[in-house]
Amino acid sequence: MKRLLPLLALLMASCAPTPPPNVVLVIIDDLGWKDLGVTGSEAYQTPTLDRLADEGLRFTRFYADSPVCSPTRSALMTGQHPARLHITNWIGGEAKGQLLQADYRYQLPLEETTIAEHFKAAGYATGFVGKWHLGGEGFLPQDQGFDLNVAGHAAGHPASYFWPYKRDGGSYWDVPDLEDGEEGEYLTDRLTDEAISFVEDHAGEPFFLVLSHYSIHTPIQAKPAYQAEEQARLDALGLCPAEPFEDDPVRSTTRICQDRADYAAMMRSTDESMAWLLAALEETGVADNTIVAFVSDNGGLSTAQRGRAGPTSVRPLRAGKAFLYEGGIRIPFIVFDPRSGARGLRHDAASTVDIMPTLLDLAGLPVPAVDGRSLASAALDERPLYFHFPHYHSNGVRPGGAVISGSYKLIEDFETGALELYDLDADEGERDDLSATQPVLADSLRRILQAWRTDVDAVMPTPNPDWTGE
Repeated sequence: MKRLLPLLALLMASCAPTPPPNVVLVIIDDLGWKDLGVTGSEAYQTPTLDRLADEGLRFTRFYADSPVCSPTRSALMTGQHPARLHITNWIGGEAKGQLLQADYRYQLPLEETTIAEHFKAAGYATGFVGKWHLGGEGFLPQDQGFDLNVAGHAAGHPASYFWPYKRDGGSYWDVPDLEDGEEGEYLTDRLTDEAISFVEDHAGEPFFLVLSHYSIHTPIQAKPAYQAEEQARLDALGLCPAEPFEDDPVRSTTRICQDRADYAAMMRSTDESMAWLLAALEETGVADNTIVAFVSDNGGLSTAQRGRAGPTSVRPLRAGKAFLYEGGIRIPFIVFDPRSGARGLRHDAASTVDIMPTLLDLAGLPVPAVDGRSLASAALDERPLYFHFPHYHSNGVRPGGAVISGSYKLIEDFETGALELYDLDADEGERDDLSATQPVLADSLRRILQAWRTDVDAVMPTPNPDWTGE
């Protein structure tokens, strides 16, 4: 009998049900396609994220469903396209020109089922830490399926990256819930600590955690010591010309080389955050059963109004945040699932509506009928990707839409009806407009785009009766 006991114990352990996997989704604000070492940056130090990409799956043709934050975040939360949700602008954005911008919702409707609500229904503890920007009181993370909300509120960027994360006299941008900090405390570090506390508190049960950093959105503020070190390193590298700017697109100026030490220092803190979080998963014993996904919410802030430029560069891609060129919508996306061992590069064209169904599928949960699809399969049939931005933006963007079908991309200007057509396989920098030489293809893609807008009931801008010209 004594000899049988160890064997019985082993058999019982082998028959025990596999525990549900934990899921951690990390969102970085305004992270550009080229802001990681693994995607081509020579200026920024991201060893942890580079290692995560090497050990997991990195999607090389991944897109934000909008060139600005709130719409993309609504897609992340619901698996539905922002145009269908009528959340098409960053919440609070107001601008007009030749057209009046399309009406849009200022909060994620409560009747939409979020990814947190799916996980919560399956018995998961759910936590949200960081930037929300999908509505204020009554529409916050705790109203949308998250058991815990730390620092998520209506605003889209922090008043400051240093404690107390507020402006003198108070402001809309003041970050809530972090009053018990101390002088010199840095927001990226503090949010990471809050996320780690959630992991530690729920290590004994399945959990779904979203760590949604405010970094690397403006204001560009870094730890002084890191900024000094990064300045010395960049000076020694000498990567950029004296004037690393280009006046493109029309009305805009784009940074064409990564040379900002403060931005590099913010990237360093962002990478450190990932290192600390991954270490916490190891220390609590849950790393081997935790899926980690990492994504941005739109393209990097490389382009601003004429005479200015953003703090980073995504070259060779064109333009940046808010534009429908590749620099505004192509983003990093990494999925690490230690249970499967899947690693390498995926070249499927995919977008942020796919994240919710993918994470639910990887966790073994039912996938609802949404605009997105699970990327868990090794290969997927190609389908068009659609983009709808019926708004103006301060960096020179005018209302427009786009569709990517295979290697071709069509951009439509809603002011003029003008089309631009690019072959992304041959011209990822979008410099050779083929609309004049391939008008049949351009018209075909425009009809596909227009039919999709009808299908999702996309809201369009309208003529501005007060418009008198430039």
